[in-house]
Amino acid sequence: MDGGERWVVAEVDGGAALVVPVGEDGRATGDVRREADVVAAVRNHPEVTRWVWRSTADVYPRLLSGGAHVERCYDIEAAENLLLGHEGRHGEPRSAAAAHARLHRRPVPPDPPPRAAEPGSQDSLFDPAPATPLPLEALLEVYADQLRRHDATAHPGRMRLLTAAESAGMLVAAEMNAAGLPWRGDVHKEVLRELLGERYGGSGEPRRLAELADEVSAAFGHRVRPDLPADVVKAFARAGIRIKSTRKWELEEIDHPAVKPLLQYKTLYRIWTAHGWSWLQDWVRDGRFRPEYTPGGTVSGRWTTNGGGALQIPKVIRRAVVADPGWRLVVADADQMEPRVLAAISRDRGLMDVAGSEEDLYTRLSDRAFAGDREHAKLALLGAVYGQTSGDGLKNLAALRRRFPLAVAYVDDAAKAGEEGRLVRTWLGRTSPPAVGAGDDDEAGIPQEQPGAEPASPDGEFTPGYASTNSRARGRFTRNFVVQGSAADWALLMLAALRRATAGMRAELVFFQHDEVIVHCPKEEAEAVAAAVREAGELAGRIAFGETPVRFPFTVAVVECYADAK
Repeated sequence: MDGGERWVVAEVDGGAALVVPVGEDGRATGDVRREADVVAAVRNHPEVTRWVWRSTADVYPRLLSGGAHVERCYDIEAAENLLLGHEGRHGEPRSAAAAHARLHRRPVPPDPPPRAAEPGSQDSLFDPAPATPLPLEALLEVYADQLRRHDATAHPGRMRLLTAAESAGMLVAAEMNAAGLPWRGDVHKEVLRELLGERYGGSGEPRRLAELADEVSAAFGHRVRPDLPADVVKAFARAGIRIKSTRKWELEEIDHPAVKPLLQYKTLYRIWTAHGWSWLQDWVRDGRFRPEYTPGGTVSGRWTTNGGGALQIPKVIRRAVVADPGWRLVVADADQMEPRVLAAISRDRGLMDVAGSEEDLYTRLSDRAFAGDREHAKLALLGAVYGQTSGDGLKNLAALRRRFPLAVAYVDDAAKAGEEGRLVRTWLGRTSPPAVGAGDDDEAGIPQEQPGAEPASPDGEFTPGYASTNSRARGRFTRNFVVQGSAADWALLMLAALRRATAGMRAELVFFQHDEVIVHCPKEEAEAVAAAVREAGELAGRIAFGETPVRFPFTVAVVECYADAK
């Protein structure tokens, strides 16, 4: 951790705050001072470079609403979660009160249940009821103990960096919640009218969905509810066609007149239910969409949001994401992030050389090992990461192993560790959940996202949200975890670097998912913001993985409308 003034702040009954400076060991180095509240504490001590507090999610939104901003923080409850995971104790209560009870071998109180999103009352999302205050002395004890526990890990420097990055991510999330993603309700309504037609009264489907439902029924020759998968499966069975599900890829293989209107219905139905008129009314206020971002919402470290579907905005709906007049959206996508991360963490010289350019990684890989076949190269590398090692995947993996032995061995070793029930860690030290029990393929009881949260990976990639008791399934999980989790750690550092680089601008971070970030800024700042994004990616790579040849480029678009970025 860096130097500078570091103070611990603890809230007490009545809303007042106690503050005290601390040293690198977490012990107080000065007198305790009493402030009117946490906002006054931060404003009255501008010399502090890092605030240590119980929970950023609780404290920082109130600071932002009071006009106070902090440069850095140490989030005790986020740190406790990471340390418990590192110690193989996933799922134990992570609150500061729980940490203090464990420290004194007292009964450990359970964590409060996660809050579900409350559409229609957005203020409740950003003004959570504060937890019972923990006395300053107790908070100091927990903080000092956490610093000792960091030092006891295999790589203390990396673990401290991970905690600092996770804490920075908490600040970014709160600031994005406060800023909100620019959203034009009139454009959204026009898109819905184009796609779905007129709205019917009550809970009836809009006109276009009703028409498609009629077409599906006509194709089968009897009434079918296309919104009910079981009804569709039965209808196909009655027509002599057996299907296991109504997933798009399975339906596309069927030659039947009901398929085309059914696929159209499914697409539009998803838009209507996930981002229709009700969603617009519930989630957009004053021209802004403010989902509640949850850093580390999955065990791999990827973010989720607590309702609102922010990580699954369909491209057609992105037409409603429009910059304010005179402003622009800087939309940046990390290029082939996870393969580049694999190169950096495996230290495979060949793969690092392939990833050492801003050029398309899969094209460079295909030129080295797959006779110029980019698609085969991409499938091979992603197959190695995601565990697709049968059929052609096995042949492709063999080709990769010959050319990039250390990279393949890295994920193979992680898979073997998972199969044997051992823990694996990301490069910085985020730890996979342990296997639970033994026996069948059922999912283990590992805590996942908050109620209402959507998956961190809407593109269909394998997301490690649980640990399976089946050894092969767990091997696939840990194989992916070491790469995807390390990529999530890099992304935190990238966000922290970008936040610092834009601190003197009017620009504001307004959106993030695992490989994409959006900054809303005045037109005249757009070029500087685009450069800051690229520099943040490279800086994060150096901080996370040290000096390697690997580059972490971004594809950056400066647009007025989000839909124009891709």
